[in-house]
Amino acid sequence: MATRTGRQTQASKEQAPKQASIWQLKITLIGIRPPIWRRVQVPSTVTLDKLHLVIQAAMGWDNYHLYSFSIGGEEYGEPDPELNLRSAGRARLDRMVGGEKARFRYTYDFGDDWEHDILVEKVLPPVSGVRYPICITGRRACPPEDCGGIWGYEELLEILQDPQHEEYEERLEWLGGEFDPEAFDLEEANARLEPLRRG
Repeated sequence: MATRTGRQTQASKEQAPKQASIWQLKITLIGIRPPIWRRVQVPSTVTLDKLHLVIQAAMGWDNYHLYSFSIGGEEYGEPDPELNLRSAGRARLDRMVGGEKARFRYTYDFGDDWEHDILVEKVLPPVSGVRYPICITGRRACPPEDCGGIWGYEELLEILQDPQHEEYEERLEWLGGEFDPEAFDLEEANARLEPLRRG
């Protein structure tokens, strides 16, 4: 009887689904100093199309434009033969990226070309009671959408520092109010991630 119970327990363990590990990613916008970055934790099984949404939410982008991931010489995004993009929805993070200390690129908006460096900082066990993905820290505000890439963003910041500039009022109106390039709100980032979480 004891042996049978032991076998049943072993069988139950074998049938239990293996929990995905959690990958801690540091996402850094390339070409801006001081750097703009976010640190997020995601299940290793996340597909790249879902990771795109995580990056959008954590960084503060609004998902208005096309995107691509560059991994191992291949490009992934919304499938497009003309752009040579493979399906991000069929590409799982842990099958595309080597794990801890691996790096890959993410580009958002092929006009403004916002390039991000993504570093897999750690591979961790999931924490009981925590719903993923989560943002755990970050620095500085995300540039506004459609501001013209790095060059346009730098010009925007220069104008905003000079209330006497002829374009100052126009740019403030375009932004819809004040813009603080040093601001980062962790609670807001996680509120944006909430719809992407599963229990």
